[in-house]
Amino acid sequence: MSDSITRRQLLLSAAAGAAAHGLLDSDDAFAEAATAAAKSVADIPAIDVHGHYGEYNRKNVRPLLKEFMSASAAAVVERNLLAGVHWTIASPIQALVPRGGADPVGGNDHAFRTVAKTAGMKQYVVVDPLKPKTYEQAKLMLKAPHCVGIKMHPEEHQYPITKHGRELFQFAAEHAKVLLFHSGCQNSEPGDYVKLADEYRDITVILAHLGNGHDDDPSHQVRAIQASKHGNLYVDTSSARNIMPGLIEWAVKEIGAGQIVFGTDTPLYYSPMQRARINHAQISYEDKKKILWENSARIFGLEKRDIAR
Repeated sequence: MSDSITRRQLLLSAAAGAAAHGLLDSDDAFAEAATAAAKSVADIPAIDVHGHYGEYNRKNVRPLLKEFMSASAAAVVERNLLAGVHWTIASPIQALVPRGGADPVGGNDHAFRTVAKTAGMKQYVVVDPLKPKTYEQAKLMLKAPHCVGIKMHPEEHQYPITKHGRELFQFAAEHAKVLLFHSGCQNSEPGDYVKLADEYRDITVILAHLGNGHDDDPSHQVRAIQASKHGNLYVDTSSARNIMPGLIEWAVKEIGAGQIVFGTDTPLYYSPMQRARINHAQISYEDKKKILWENSARIFGLEKRDIAR
């Protein structure tokens, strides 16, 4: 039994004992104990490893949905502050959608200028192997302190990772230490990353979207991590699937919290909701700290900021 679970149980036990002896009103005692336990979790800082910003210009998207799923870089950071996020690592939506028609070159240029002046945000440069200029952008941008990794999306850019994965990893071996890949769809099967991650053990690979699977199997990312050899393969929580009861808890049991990092897919999803899922997960306080902060702080070399809560 972890120290964090013991602490919570002691708080609740103390509240129950006080109420039983007539020292406190029963409802108030439990409420105070629950609040104290929750506050300790709410105070954990977070890093969002999977954010975006910009206009959601998917083909045929309804205007109201476009409004809901779009946000400026500043608005993304402000919303993430509600979730206790100190750092948001983001790629521009412009570089990813519409599917098969995105503008990664223009998106990267915009992000390089915008993120540099957005406090609390770091940049992924987007690399599309079908657009060689994105490699040249990445070489330049990754030299800047605000650009901390490469984002790749085989589905939106419409290429199979089995065809282009090696060239991407070879490039990263010279220029980047962290790769974030979309995963779970037909061009981006989590298992297809394992051999490459094993071969390039000095590169940290984050598989996006815990639980995402084109065949409706939520286990693909976890099974890929279990099959990998060197501990450099991670999964982020930026999936609508994570709101299912049991998924986060099952993943922690299977691979340990040390291989899971917090992500929201903001502004496509509401980041405080994603944070609440971790806050209230049936896992230990120490595991929540790993997922929300410690793993990503180590991977990206980030420190806490002074933020207004």
